[in-house]
Amino acid sequence: MAKVDLKSLSLAELKSLKLRVEKAIDRHDKKQKTQALAAIKAKAKELGFSLDELTGKATSEPKAAAKKPAKAAYRHPDDASKTWAGRGARPLWLKDALASGKTLEDFKV
Repeated sequence: MAKVDLKSLSLAELKSLKLRVEKAIDRHDKKQKTQALAAIKAKAKELGFSLDELTGKATSEPKAAAKKPAKAAYRHPDDASKTWAGRGARPLWLKDALASGKTLEDFKV
């Protein structure tokens, strides 16, 4: 392996090198883990077991349940398709209405 004269590198070059080394380490670790898991699964299968049977749990993470959209708390008076759940940034139609003197209560569902 070639030696690198770190003293001759600029800060930007050192940071770039650090990033490349970290990525290489991550790729190496992932490859090693994948190979180890494949070897363990093969050995378990050879002995007539699944990995789940040996560990007592699933080998993959359970999938998160899909989130439902929040219920509308405020509705545009003229266009019922325009709603806001009261979370996140206020929609433009509501900002404009509030600026013209209306209150949030005027749009409550």
